[in-house]
Amino acid sequence: MTNQKVQALVEKARAEIQGLRPYQPGKPIDELAREFGLNPADIVKLASNENPIGPSQKAIAAMEQEARELTRYPDGNGFDLKEALCQKLSTDASPIKHANITLGNGSSDILDFIVTCFVSKGDEVVFSQHAFAIYGLVTTIQGGVCSVVPAKNYGHDLDAMAAAISDKTRLVFVTNPNNPTGTWLTHTEVSDFMAKVPSDVVVVLDEAYFEYVNEPDYCDGLILLSEYPNLVITRTFSKAYGLASLRVGYGVSAPEVADLMNRVRPPFNVNSFALAAAVATLNDDEYVAESKAVNDAGMAYLTQTFDQMGLPYIPSVGNFISFEIPTEIDHKPTNISASEVNAQLLANGVIIRPIANYEMPSYLRASIGTAKENETFIAKLKQILADARS
Repeated sequence: MTNQKVQALVEKARAEIQGLRPYQPGKPIDELAREFGLNPADIVKLASNENPIGPSQKAIAAMEQEARELTRYPDGNGFDLKEALCQKLSTDASPIKHANITLGNGSSDILDFIVTCFVSKGDEVVFSQHAFAIYGLVTTIQGGVCSVVPAKNYGHDLDAMAAAISDKTRLVFVTNPNNPTGTWLTHTEVSDFMAKVPSDVVVVLDEAYFEYVNEPDYCDGLILLSEYPNLVITRTFSKAYGLASLRVGYGVSAPEVADLMNRVRPPFNVNSFALAAAVATLNDDEYVAESKAVNDAGMAYLTQTFDQMGLPYIPSVGNFISFEIPTEIDHKPTNISASEVNAQLLANGVIIRPIANYEMPSYLRASIGTAKENETFIAKLKQILADARS
């Protein structure tokens, strides 16, 4: 009887929610240790695009200072962080003011806010195939309709996305660089796209991996902001700034759009530790430079090794790379699938990310780790592939 009552209660939930599957993050280290009886210290996690070098010492010092005020609510407006962002991001051509900024519990908060503000039941949201899974999740929760445009070379086909915009379209998500494929868009490509988008359709330019990009013609969305008030740029402190567990991100937009998002933003959605650590790390140029140097070296190592192993991969400008487990290497069968490789890596204490749910069943995504973590991952991968072919 109790189960029947619970089931009857569950059936009263919104239909959009009943049809969803929870977002699946990378497997935690402790969970894998329990599952296989492994020592957590021996496990290499390269699944969630986290910064492998640990947090900035300035961030740790700022949090230690903040701990003395645990009984107080955080600054609900995030004044200090907004001021630091204004100082960091502003240029003479594109000044950024507090009114342009919305703070979030991770940049995923901003994605949720913007959909809540602009998408009603039946409205369309356009995004690319192989793009971040959260876009479809927040759209469906709001009752919106996902218009997924086929990818071009695993990246965004902006011409096709512009053509997909209809009278029902309220929002377009563009990811640059894209996760999980690592593809990227130039300034010209994004600028030409924005010129095609109706002014009453919001474009969210998700730049979570912005700090890692080396390409000189990569599009910095802030440059376009003054020209296109329908543009929202989202960024995060979870990656290059090494604050993933604190969950702090931000959006930059026209003040009128930021005002709308702040109306739906929960009170005190960014905690005091996150605010303090973000300010400290934002101003720690040496830490960010080290993060980038470690990533550049790791990316070079993995791509060179994949070339030597005959494993196809998608060139990436983020802090991760997606590679394929093909049916054959050097005209010899591999005798193992991507899902089987992933399972064996887990059993050997290496966590990477299967991306079959992104319609890429033969691919796996690996975050860039420290030199030792990258070498451990490659050694295990080589052994698994050798065993499968023997």
